[in-house]
Amino acid sequence: MSNAVKIFALAMVLALALFLAVLCGGYAPWYFAWLVGTTMIVLISVSGAVLFETQEAAGGPRSQSQGQGGGR
Repeated sequence: MSNAVKIFALAMVLALALFLAVLCGGYAPWYFAWLVGTTMIVLISVSGAVLFETQEAAGGPRSQSQGQGGGR
């Protein structure tokens, strides 16, 4: 993806955020916090799932210790 497309996409996200802020009026900070918080929860959950799948596919430490009789 070229830099121009990335910059345009970010500009559109910014314009949408500004539109929502104006539309919501006095409730804008609450809606903004709700949107950012929900987005962060989803991103953190997805990144955790990706890390877990990567460790499982690579034969991570957990699967290696189980194969050695529990580790201790």
